[in-house]
Amino acid sequence: MVTVDKLLADKRGVVWYVEPQTPVRAAVALMAEKGIGALVVLQDDHPEGKLAGIVSERDCARGVIAERRDPDTTTVGDIMTRQVFYTTPEEDVNTCLATMTRHHIRHLPVMEHERVVAVITMGDVVKEILAAQQNRIEHLERYMSWEETF
Repeated sequence: MVTVDKLLADKRGVVWYVEPQTPVRAAVALMAEKGIGALVVLQDDHPEGKLAGIVSERDCARGVIAERRDPDTTTVGDIMTRQVFYTTPEEDVNTCLATMTRHHIRHLPVMEHERVVAVITMGDVVKEILAAQQNRIEHLERYMSWEETF
């Protein structure tokens, strides 16, 4: 079983975020600058930055471009996804994949003690699952070749 904690071994660090009153144009600029597809939205009036939502490139396209809204006056709070599915470091990556598939999402915040400590992507999860499967295949191949020598 591969856990989110193992997946995060190389990924922990800065969590990029915006606040609900951030203009959409600024959020999109931050996503472009950092090469990411989503930002967590944290409430600014909470000392630890309580999770208020998540905003993705898809939210921006649908909530601004498709609706013909002004990205300078439309805020992240106007278009963000408020029902945020999340995971914990102890969760199995297969469960994360099932959650992401079931809810048609590509970004999953990782919560620890009511704080966002990371965001994992569908790509992160699939890469980790494929690596674990490759390790199993190699192990079985070594076992079978060892068996054949007797």
